Amino acid sequence: MTNEYYKQILDNNKAWVESKLGLDPDFFNKLAEGQQPPLLWIGCADSRVPANEIIGAQPGEVFVHRNIANMVVHTDMNMLSVLDYAVNVLKVKDIIVCGHYGCGGVKTAMGNASVGLIDNWLRHIKDTYRFNKAELDAIEDENEKFNRFVEINAMEQVLNLAKTSIVQNAWANGQELHLHGWVYGIGTGLVNDLEVSLNSNDDLDKVFQLDIK
Repeated sequence: MTNEYYKQILDNNKAWVESKLGLDPDFFNKLAEGQQPPLLWIGCADSRVPANEIIGAQPGEVFVHRNIANMVVHTDMNMLSVLDYAVNVLKVKDIIVCGHYGCGGVKTAMGNASVGLIDNWLRHIKDTYRFNKAELDAIEDENEKFNRFVEINAMEQVLNLAKTSIVQNAWANGQELHLHGWVYGIGTGLVNDLEVSLNSNDDLDKVFQLDIK
């Protein structure tokens, strides 16, 4: 990071604070009182996909977790900790898994190049390709196949959320919780609602339904 850029982002922070206080002198005092966001956003770490800005949300309205290719991995304690806090403490009512067209993680998973440590993470995406191989291999146009794989990956992560004991416990306790899958178009700014929405254990295959008392 250059000295000029570093100074610029500090100046940007001061300007942002001034703009917020100009609209509401009590803005930061209200934020400091705590958070009650209705939404958990699980998205890609890509710098072009800012959760709050995409949906026009203000600070305090969205609890956010981001990683490479918006994955829900059952051994990822970081993701599980965020999910547990969002569901059991913040009591969010909606969780959105948002992928994006042009996702580098998904694109890399479609090929055979080794890119280092991330190879191990991308294996989870390759498994998703394997589960949907017939549909994806039938698509001849590579860009169309890429876009469809991005969509399928987002939908698969919604299912992975529903399979967690955290979400199933919430549903078993009668907690209102809706899971959704989206894909964001970086070139358009528009969200594609994949129309995969789950809100109970009944939406899962029986083998994944935990017997929670």
